[in-house]
Amino acid sequence: MAISMKSAAFLIESRLAEAAKGSSNAYYELGVLYSTGSEGVEVDLIEAHKWFNLASLSGHDDSKVCRAEISLEMTAREIAEAQREARNWLDLTTRRAA
Repeated sequence: MAISMKSAAFLIESRLAEAAKGSSNAYYELGVLYSTGSEGVEVDLIEAHKWFNLASLSGHDDSKVCRAEISLEMTAREIAEAQREARNWLDLTTRRAA
């Protein structure tokens, strides 16, 4: 169990580093991790929606379908929270790059 938690943490950290550089593939991979609960990551549809949304904004076509699919399982409040978190991520990474 500890090994899978460590590998999940490493995987997320490495994807976050790429996402901070604006990688649409990293955004998409984070969305997949959080939507499926793979690699020892807990399912979190708000986080998944956030990352799929960022990937979509970056032109990643598959993420649009994934975002739409998980939206069917989410409340309007959860979707609004995911969108807020995506905007916060963009604000944070834009400020950091400036």
